[in-house]
Amino acid sequence: MKKETFRVRLTFIDSILGGEPADKNLHATYIQSKIPDDLYTEEERLAIEEEELRGLMEGDEKGTTVFYRDENDEPCLKNNHIKGFFKSACGALKSDKHNLSSKVTAYKKEIDTHVFVFPDASDRSKRFIPFHDYGSIGSCQRPLRAQTMQGERVAIADSEEIKAGAWIEFDVVVLAHDKKPLGRELVEEWLEFGEFNGLGQWRNSGKGAFQYEIVEQ
Repeated sequence: MKKETFRVRLTFIDSILGGEPADKNLHATYIQSKIPDDLYTEEERLAIEEEELRGLMEGDEKGTTVFYRDENDEPCLKNNHIKGFFKSACGALKSDKHNLSSKVTAYKKEIDTHVFVFPDASDRSKRFIPFHDYGSIGSCQRPLRAQTMQGERVAIADSEEIKAGAWIEFDVVVLAHDKKPLGRELVEEWLEFGEFNGLGQWRNSGKGAFQYEIVEQ
């Protein structure tokens, strides 16, 4: 099987917010109630958009989101977060015919079946991608407003926050594909989008934005 493997480093140019609800049972219940198992892949179910989580944070409740922790209790992302970003970036860039992304049909399925992310491609059993040079973990609180049947509600969202300058590294493996422009150039197009809309909570405000580089191995 032909494949292309390359290593990527993301350096965050704005702080990144944790995206996993601190109450894991609440998260699981919400996903099961809102998203049928046969509609989305596991990666898409886990990459829940911030807007979908707002329904959990109404009235006086406080929604707290945190980072995953690895076996060493270090903050990290999971590889499915990167694949979720690839899908989001491809979807956003498809509207411009000059972009390679516009040539990828059924892009979510193609990314699921031909693009893979590993902390280290030599050990594909691992899923957690640790942060480096992250210093101390802070918090970011901001109000959220939502229109409900009872009128407008204001909630306080509280997220763990890692400051700009932190970085992560991971391997991307792209399987050969004769009929679609899937390859390193396309993945780099998605990664460039991360400077404008990146990873984690509240990314539409610029949080989680990053710059990338291909790391020579």
